[in-house]
Amino acid sequence: MEHSKFVHLHTHTEYSLLDGAARVEALIERAHKLKMPALAITDHGNMFGAIEFYKHAYKIGIKPIIGCELYIAPESRLDKSTGNSVITNYHGVCLVRNEEGYKNLMKLVSIGYTEGFYYKPRVDRETLASCSKGLIFMSGCIKGEIASLILRGQDKMARERAQEFQKMFGEDNFYLELHSHGMKEEVIVNQHLIGMSVDMSIPLVAANDVHYLFKEDAEAHDILLGIGLGSDLELRN
Repeated sequence: MEHSKFVHLHTHTEYSLLDGAARVEALIERAHKLKMPALAITDHGNMFGAIEFYKHAYKIGIKPIIGCELYIAPESRLDKSTGNSVITNYHGVCLVRNEEGYKNLMKLVSIGYTEGFYYKPRVDRETLASCSKGLIFMSGCIKGEIASLILRGQDKMARERAQEFQKMFGEDNFYLELHSHGMKEEVIVNQHLIGMSVDMSIPLVAANDVHYLFKEDAEAHDILLGIGLGSDLELRN
């Protein structure tokens, strides 16, 4: 997190279980110290930290943006098989615009657990469409559906999916999400997304997929991921 007017819209806290290493209060205080006017919380598949985040941000003078990085089933949320695919879910980020959006995001998260749970709490395009009002949708990281299609060489289908999301959420409420973490896959995806933005008049947003606060926290975060994955640190390095 660097000192600028940049607002983090893709941010994971300790409530992204065994993935996020940023404590809610420490995250907000860091943003405040860097003079950031607002901050989003977008934990994986849940809103467990939303109230705590909102209260502390409001108290300290930062605009809180409530959101969630949803797990989205490739087809129906009710389909609990992978078929010929190893993909069980894609990622996509929802941000709350107003009270209606907050209620809709709660519905989506609840449906993910009660109806769509398969390895992760999943929703699908049907539920997204039915709960889209009051929400902003961002295409997510390289595990998002549009990015995944691009990396598989299915650019036409990626554009069709982008058009579908744009229609679903409205032209002003759908953004193509750019990431730059030194990964070659991101370079490929970003090039396609920029072209898609120009051709289809879909706005871009730069995100940083925050999981911890300082560079020196990287090793501890790697260990946390190892616990979640049940893998050995040396083997993964």
